[in-house]
Amino acid sequence: MRKSKKPVQVIRVKAGDSSVARRDYVITEEPLELRLLAGEEKTSVAITMRTPGNDFELAAGFLFAEGVIGAKTDFSSITYCVDRDVAEEQRYNIVNIMLNASSLPELPSLERHFFTTSACGVCGKASLDALEMRGLEPFETSLKLEPEIIITLPEKLRSAQSMFEQTGGLHAAALFSKQGELLALREDVGRHNALDKLIGWALLNEQLPLSDTILLVSGRASYELVQKALAAGIGLFVSVSAPSSLAVALAKRFNMTLIGFLRGDSFNLYHEAFGKN
Repeated sequence: MRKSKKPVQVIRVKAGDSSVARRDYVITEEPLELRLLAGEEKTSVAITMRTPGNDFELAAGFLFAEGVIGAKTDFSSITYCVDRDVAEEQRYNIVNIMLNASSLPELPSLERHFFTTSACGVCGKASLDALEMRGLEPFETSLKLEPEIIITLPEKLRSAQSMFEQTGGLHAAALFSKQGELLALREDVGRHNALDKLIGWALLNEQLPLSDTILLVSGRASYELVQKALAAGIGLFVSVSAPSSLAVALAKRFNMTLIGFLRGDSFNLYHEAFGKN
């Protein structure tokens, strides 16, 4: 199995002080190839740069967010590669997802993902209409915005980020109850991967849809992250950084509460879907 962090030698430099050599850790970044199998057919659908760990959740969450699978019953297994022609050290960088189908589905929505870096999101012009064509609808939920709870979430996130404390190089996505209780957290070098792992956790544990929950992400609120949250049924999206214009448009179109720049005891409210009691 791959490790999530790797040791390195660094030289710590301070102005006016002598340099000191020391051991440090950096976050591991390696490619992960996702392969779909159905009957006698097999195809690669995506390659992403990720932090090893929770790879099966990453695969399940990615495929769910893209609309390739809709439930745990759509696939029979998720495994690492066992192909004889693949070198032993690379087998943990390939994940096979066996679908419960005799042939592979049409996959036009995945063409842009065949190769993506850990920092890459949607490539090209995103279409809001395409999400409605997938059957995604505006939210209808009783979840209310409670500022007193929202401002407590970043500290809870940071306290639970064990790998970030060791490396300082990870994004995180965390799911909270409407009372502010931490339900699950996933970390990755890529912010999209972190959310895919979180959604994959929910899918594999049959927790979807994630209605009446709050999502907090450590990076900016991009279109793709908001789209993934929408697919998972998350109605309240919180970011410590800025949203994009398309993320705001998506939140408004699908009645999602969108919060950005959560810092200290304040935040920006870009769209409030449900109002206060």
